[in-house]
Amino acid sequence: MTASDNAPHANGSTGATGSSILSLDDGGLHVCQDGPPDAPALLLIHGSASSARSWDALVPMLTGSHRVIRIDLLGHGRSAKPADRSYALADQARRAGIALDSLGVERALVVGHSSGGVVATALAEQRPALVTALALVNTGPGLDAFIAPQSGGAGLTQWPPTDEQIREFASTGFSRAGYRFPDELLDEVRCMTLHTLTATMQGTRDYLEQQALPGRLAVLAKPLLVLFGEDDRRWRSSSANDYLTVPGAEVELLPGLGHSPILEDPPRTAASLLRFAALHSVPVN
Repeated sequence: MTASDNAPHANGSTGATGSSILSLDDGGLHVCQDGPPDAPALLLIHGSASSARSWDALVPMLTGSHRVIRIDLLGHGRSAKPADRSYALADQARRAGIALDSLGVERALVVGHSSGGVVATALAEQRPALVTALALVNTGPGLDAFIAPQSGGAGLTQWPPTDEQIREFASTGFSRAGYRFPDELLDEVRCMTLHTLTATMQGTRDYLEQQALPGRLAVLAKPLLVLFGEDDRRWRSSSANDYLTVPGAEVELLPGLGHSPILEDPPRTAASLLRFAALHSVPVN
């Protein structure tokens, strides 16, 4: 099938629930589905060096009212990790759109965590008729909001990394030093390649260098919710106010939480998402 005029061919299909691999010209894309297939669609996009599993605790709180769709971006999780394909944000967003097309989804509310929010923005730019609204969770609006790491957690240069190195690398992803990075997510980092890790992170930087997110989102005029843990150690939480330049944007700061509210406090995160989704999800015809 051809998902869009300029999209690669997608071979195979996914079922109404569970997970499967969608075959693209770029490689296999892992897709997960939960909840009623006739409910409004909610697409969840993970951040860098993560996977669809980062949403596991949140999903059961969302499926009562939504068809929840998660993907592993190319280079992550159970998706393919080719060394000769593009990891630019535009291409990651294009693949996410193809995944929704393959599932027969015509309208979706898209939620992105961290750099997943950048992918969500790129998807809305490419496919404005597909994306009804956006929710960004601790997605830095621009590179000037980034907090430079003060320790060896700046990056991973040895591959494969040790558990200790991964924990140090991930440490600023939470509100407090010593927060234990979930064991099941250690493998999500380790199963990447150094190339896919560095290429995907570079793709986010390149996209933000071209134009900050508030300017892009203002043009799109989509309903926007921005959730931001006040104690984020990767992006200045005060930068969330930059999104207020987007007409109608809602910005909600989450006290006591850091860069990963979806892991640190799933119920509080889900409550905000469900309130927003109740206003902006589009029923299935």
